[in-house]
Amino acid sequence: MVRMDTLVKTPNKLEFLHPLHGYSEKLSNLSYCTKFKNQELRFGSKKPVVKWGKFGVLRASSNALLELVPEIKKENLDFELPLYDSSKGALVDLAVVGGGPAGLAVAQQVSEAGLSVCAIDPNPRLIWPNNYGVWVDEFEAMDLLDCIDTTWSGAVVYIDEKTKKNLDRPYGRVNRKQLKSKMLKKCISNGVKFHQAKVIKVIHEDSKSMLICNDGVTVQATVVLDATGFSRSLVQYDKPYNPGYQVAYGILAEVEEHPFDLDKMLFMDWRDSHLDSDMELKERNNRIPTFLYGMPFSSTKIFLEETSLVARPGLSMGDIQERMVARLKHLGIKVKSIEEDEHCVIPMGGPLPVLPQRVIGIGGTAGMVHPSTGYMVARTLAAAPIVANAIVQCLGSDRTLSGDELSAQVWKDLWPIQRRRQREFFCFGMDILLKLDLPGTKRFFDAFFDLKPHYWHGFLSSRLFLPELLFFGLSLFSYASNRSRFEIMAKGTVPLVGMVKNLIQDTE
Repeated sequence: MVRMDTLVKTPNKLEFLHPLHGYSEKLSNLSYCTKFKNQELRFGSKKPVVKWGKFGVLRASSNALLELVPEIKKENLDFELPLYDSSKGALVDLAVVGGGPAGLAVAQQVSEAGLSVCAIDPNPRLIWPNNYGVWVDEFEAMDLLDCIDTTWSGAVVYIDEKTKKNLDRPYGRVNRKQLKSKMLKKCISNGVKFHQAKVIKVIHEDSKSMLICNDGVTVQATVVLDATGFSRSLVQYDKPYNPGYQVAYGILAEVEEHPFDLDKMLFMDWRDSHLDSDMELKERNNRIPTFLYGMPFSSTKIFLEETSLVARPGLSMGDIQERMVARLKHLGIKVKSIEEDEHCVIPMGGPLPVLPQRVIGIGGTAGMVHPSTGYMVARTLAAAPIVANAIVQCLGSDRTLSGDELSAQVWKDLWPIQRRRQREFFCFGMDILLKLDLPGTKRFFDAFFDLKPHYWHGFLSSRLFLPELLFFGLSLFSYASNRSRFEIMAKGTVPLVGMVKNLIQDTE
C-alpha cells in the first residue's frame, strides 16, 4: 500500500512529499524542528484546509483540533546588528554559516579571543521557533541556568497503565529568546559582523575559502563552520545517508484542565488504552509506537507533543496528529486554544560526514544528534568550546596551520576516537529500537529506567564512553525481563556484529 505522506531523502535536504497536492515541506536549514509556513496547510486559515491522516487524510476529529492552530507569527529580536562590509572584501578568520545555538556559541567564543568572525544567516535576528527541553544539570554545567524559564523537580515515565517511573532529575524548558539574546549581545560586544543571506556555494583555496551568497556577496574566510542543521549544504558525506527519523507534532495549548502533576514533566507516556476503540490505529501504534511528551506550566497551560522515537522511514505527520487527538480525548484534555505548534523531523544515526574535510561542521550537519534519543542541543552547546578552542589555537599568533591541515585538527578535536566509538554504540541502540514493537519498547524502557541513575543519566546526556557503555549494556540486560533479553539477543545480534566490525575498522 502506498503512503500518501512519504519521507524522501535527498543528498542535501529532507522533504515530505504529498503527491495528491504537490506540496513539499522542505527541511533544509533546520537546527531541530520546523513549522509549516505554507498557508494551504495552515489549519484554521481562510483558505481551503488540507486534511492529513492515515495515508495522508486527517479524520474530522483531528481537523477540529488542528483548526485551532494560529497563523505563524515570526518574532525577531530588537537588535541593531553590525553588518559585514562586503565592499572592503576583508578576509575574516571565521565564517559561521547558520544562526542556531551551536553556530552562535562558536562565533561568540572565537570572537572573545580577538579573532574576526562573520555570521551568515538568512534571518539572524529571528527567535528560534523550537521548544527546547533540557536536563537542568546540563545547562548548569555550562552556566546557562538564566536561560531556563521553567523547571520541574523531576520527570515521570508511564510504561503502561500499571507501571510508572519517577525520575529524580530536574528538567527545564529553555527560554529561546533569552538564550539567543544572551549570545547575540556577546557576539556584538566581541565585534562579530553579520550578513543576512544564504550561502549557496563555497570555493576553497590553499589558505582561504570564498563563500558565495544568494545576494551576490562573497565572504572570504580562513575557516568555514557549517552550522546549518540537517541541510548538510556545505559539509560533505561519502556514504549512503540512511538515518532513522524521529517525528513529532507538538502544541503549546490552553486547556480546560489536564491530569498531570505540575511539579513533574512528562518525559514519556507509552500507554495505549486510548486506542482501544480504534483497532486499526491501535495496530499501527503497536507496530511503530508513539509516546506523549509534556511540559505542564499551569493547570490550564501545557506543551504536549506526540512523538515517534525512531522509525525508518519516518511516520507521517498526519498519523502522529491522529494519535495525539485520540490520546487527548481519552485523557479528557479539551483544548481551548493553541498558542503555537511544531512539526519536528529529526534524522538520527546514519554515517558521519567525511573526516576530515575542509569545511568544519557542528550540530546536525556534523552528525551530533544522539542516535538513540534525538537529543542535540546540550551536546552541541557543550561541543562549541571544543571547536572554538581548536580554531583559536590554530589561528594563534604563529598560525602554523591553515587550509586542510587546520580543518583536520578541528575535526579531530570534535570527533576523537572515543566520541566516534560512543556514537557507534548509540547507533547500535537505535538499531535495536527500530526493531521493537510497542510491547518490546515498553519492556526496554521498563528496564532502562530501573538502572542506576549514573547509567541512564549518562546515556541520555552522552557522558558514558565505551568502557562504561559496555557495563551499561550488561546492566540493562540484567535488569531486563527474560522476554526482553530474548528480544535484545534476537534483534540485536546483527547490529552488534556490525558495531563490532565498525569499531575494529575505526582507528586513529
